[in-house]
Amino acid sequence: MRVIAGAARGVPLHTPRSELRPTMDVVKGAIFSSVGEFVIGARVLDLFAGTGALGIEALSRGAASVTFVENDRRAVAAIQRNLEKTRLAGAVQSADVFRFLDRSAAPASFDLILADPPYSKAPGERDFAPELLASEPLRRALAPGGIFILEHLPGAALPLGEHWEIARDKRYGATAVAFLRPVK
Repeated sequence: MRVIAGAARGVPLHTPRSELRPTMDVVKGAIFSSVGEFVIGARVLDLFAGTGALGIEALSRGAASVTFVENDRRAVAAIQRNLEKTRLAGAVQSADVFRFLDRSAAPASFDLILADPPYSKAPGERDFAPELLASEPLRRALAPGGIFILEHLPGAALPLGEHWEIARDKRYGATAVAFLRPVK
C-alpha cells in the first residue's frame, strides 16, 4: 500500500498486524479520481481511519486539513508513523467515531467525509453503515455542498432514509463505494 498521487506520491504506508482492512490502491485511486479537484483545499474527516491511507492521500493531493478518527491504538500509531513518513500533517483523534461526531465535530466543519468502517459479514455483527447514515452529527458536520464517501459491503442496501441521496455507487471487487450528498 502506498500514496498514489500528489506531494507524497509513491511513499509506502505502514500497516500494523491487526484486523485492519486497508483500502486497496485501486479503490483509493477511483475515489480520488471521482472527487478530482474538489479535494484541493478541502477540510477532510477520515472516519475509521485505519492506517490513514485515505486521509493521507487527500493531504498528498492538496487537502487543506485532515482529521483522522480511529479507536484502535495500533492503528493510531500507524497513522502517526505514516504521517511522519510522508512528511504530511494531520490531526489524529484516538476516539470512537460516534463519540467524536457527537462531541467534537462542529457544524459544517468538513467539506469531505470519508468512512471505511468494518463490514458486517455475518448476522448479528455490528453494521456501521446504517449507523453512519442515521447520524445527525455526521450530517451536521458536513459543509453545504460537501460529499460523504462511504465504503460498504457490495450488494448491501444502504438505508438512505430521507437524509441522503446517492450520487454514485460503484463496486470494486469486495468493496463498494457510495458517494452521498445530503437531501436538501
